[in-house]
Formats: sequence, structure tokens, C-alpha cells
Amino acid sequence: MLELFSSGILALWLDATGVSSSLPSVNQYALDGTPWIVLLSKPDPKAQTTTQQYLQGLATRGLELQQQGVWIQAGPNLLSNHQGTTPLPAASLTKVATSLASLKTWGPDHRFETLVSATGPVENGTLRGDLVIQGGADPFFVWEEAIALGNSLNQMGVRQVTGDLIILGNFYMNYEENPLKAGELLREGLDARRWQSEAAFQHGTLPPGTPKPQVAIAGQVRAAQGGLDQAQPLLRHQSLTLAQILKQLNIYSNNPMAEMLAQNLGGAAQVAQKAAEGAGVPREEIVLKNGSGLGEENKISPRAVCAMFAAIQRELQPQGMNVADLFPISGRDVGTLIDRKIPTAAAVKTGTLWNVSTLAGAIPTRDRGLVWFAIFNRGEDLDQFRKQQDQLLQALVQQWGSANTLPLPLQPTSPKDDPNARLGDSRRNQPLSSNVAKAQTSS
Repeated sequence: MLELFSSGILALWLDATGVSSSLPSVNQYALDGTPWIVLLSKPDPKAQTTTQQYLQGLATRGLELQQQGVWIQAGPNLLSNHQGTTPLPAASLTKVATSLASLKTWGPDHRFETLVSATGPVENGTLRGDLVIQGGADPFFVWEEAIALGNSLNQMGVRQVTGDLIILGNFYMNYEENPLKAGELLREGLDARRWQSEAAFQHGTLPPGTPKPQVAIAGQVRAAQGGLDQAQPLLRHQSLTLAQILKQLNIYSNNPMAEMLAQNLGGAAQVAQKAAEGAGVPREEIVLKNGSGLGEENKISPRAVCAMFAAIQRELQPQGMNVADLFPISGRDVGTLIDRKIPTAAAVKTGTLWNVSTLAGAIPTRDRGLVWFAIFNRGEDLDQFRKQQDQLLQALVQQWGSANTLPLPLQPTSPKDDPNARLGDSRRNQPLSSNVAKAQTSS
């Protein structure tokens, strides 16, 4: 079938099926294992038989096969397909679209910035004015980050604030989007004397010897729209990298984080558009109501999910990264993979609603290399769906053999407990004011 690439037939077929023909050549697949396109080859007989047996098992449970979907692909070769181009309820596979759209917009090394400023001078440890927080839509600003921020302010000589805590822009904390509520959480995090049990517990997860900050704010928490141009910058806080944020988002399938990213991207419609363009699939195969997957209205085709995984792989390769840096790895990460029996070293994303169970990603095999797959189920008994999904993947790996070594396109580039991906790292707080540094010496 490779002769199709030198003729115009493949391009015409791609256009007819709605798959973009303006993707890299198939030769590039040999280098990275990423399926750019799908050949007009016959499905793998063994894979198709295994898939049919899987579907028959669903049918014996009285489930409608039109509500189930499977797409299995190795490189450019389609191995098995059932309802592969039909948009079906995707649950948290929606987060694959949000991840791709985020990468296309910001890149994996992007960091969200939060600017901390003061409306008055700092004298002998006291900020005589307001403390201003300019949010930058960081979706992963949590207790540990607030504690580190408080300690950095203490190190700069700020221990008291006579005025208010003013929130500007998109500042979120502990996944709370309301600026007043997020501000109250920050106020607590900055001052250990205000800590409740949750903040105290998270402090206990930080490295031994981490100080307990004391930044006492005398005034109230206020939200403002602007008008504080006279405020003097004190420090700039940077988030974890986007890749590190997406990894945690996908391990735990964090809905608020996904929603915050989607809103910052312009909403669900923009996420779907960016994801479809990035994956080279028809826009109608990605129908989103939100960025998290909550609700049956979020529908994606199995083919589109595999194409989005492949697009993420392409997007990450220039930085020497791959999908294993953004998604949980079976046998390595926990989160939504607890109690699953997915083949070892697979990079996957799960999805669950009350009547929907989905699973997609890549599994390494001996004979087929990386196999990209998407499985969609709809009906009752989610535990049974998960069990049968895992059994299908195990059966395929048994046919093609387990990979003797983990292929490079599926090796995480960072260790599991990477210190550079640690929350509460004060090295991501950059002091900006020399005047405060002078005040520190006199406090």
C-alpha cells in the first residue's frame, strides 16, 4: 500500500474521509512510532478476531454495540475498528483534547505567572499598604505554593500587611475560581497562625525543615478589576511547567484544572477546534461542552482520540518528550489506574461517567511496536467494563508479545519523583524589589 504515497490516491482518500493529508510522511514513523495517517490496509485478522470476541462479550450482557467503540492502530496501519469514526460519549478522554489544545497554545515548558505587588513601602517588616495578587490563570496553585510564597515574602522582610489582600486577574487557589474565596484561602496559606488541618497537613508533605510562614494581613480580602498601576512589584511566582501540570491533571483526572485550562483557551468550542486541527481529524468528530468531560454531551470518535494522542507525541518530540510525560503509566503511576490490570508501561487516559467507561493511549509490543488504541463503552456495570477493557489489551499484548525493552517514544524523560516537579519549591519565586531587600536588613 505504500505506493499510495507517491500517487494522488492517498491524498484523495484522506480528503474524502476527512483526515488531513498535510501531515508528515510515513517515513517519519520509522523514527518515532507515531501514526501520522492511516493506510488502506486490511485490519489485522487476529486483532479483529480478538475485538469481535470482546464485542460479543458486551453483547451477551445485553449492551447495544452501536454504543461501543474501538480503534486500534500501529504506525499507519489500522488493526481493528468498530464505530471508530462515530463520536461517542468520551468522559475524561475529553482531557486529551484539552491537553493537546494547551500544548498547541503554550508549549510544554510554559509557566503561568502570578505577580505579587505592594501599594506602599515596607518598613521594619511591615508593608504599609495593600498586598496585591495579579493572577495569571495558574490552575495548580495549591496550599504548598501558598506556603512557599509566604516563606519567600518572609525572606524578603514582609511579615505584616496593614492594608488589604487585593486579588486581580484570574487567580485560582485549591481549584477555587471565585476571587474572594481564593483570596481567603491564600490569606490562610500565607500565615501559619491561621492554618486549619488541611493546610497543616500539606505543610507536612514538604521537605523537612520547611519554615511555617507568617504574613499577617490586617485588612480584608478584596477583588478588583484594575486601577492599581502604582503598586510596586515584590516578586513573581512561576507555576510548574505546563507538561508537569498536565501530567498531574491526567494522573488524577482533575476536573477543575481541566476546566480552568479550557476557559483560559477560550472555552470548549476553541478547545475542540484546536484539537481537531492539531490531530488532523474532522471537526465533527470532536464535540465538546467543556474541557473536563463531565456530561454525556462531550463526544469524540475513537479515531480522533488516537489521532490526538499521536498529535501530542508530535508536539512533544522537539523537546525530547513524549506522551509518557503527560499521561499516567501503568505500573508506575497511581491515580485513576489503581486496581487496573492494564499492560505494564502503557501510557493511558481513563474516563468515567455513571454510565460511560473509556480508555485510550499507547501500549508497547514486541511485534507491532507502539499500538495506539481507544475503547469506548456505554451502559451499566462500570467495574465490568474496566475488567473487559483490561482483558482486551492483555489479549492483544499476548498476541503481539511484550516489548523486551521500553521503546524510546514511550520512556518518561523525568524520574517519577522529580524534585523539579515538586510543589512548594521556593526557587520558582523571583524577588523583584530591591527596596524590600533593603527593608529586610533593617527588620
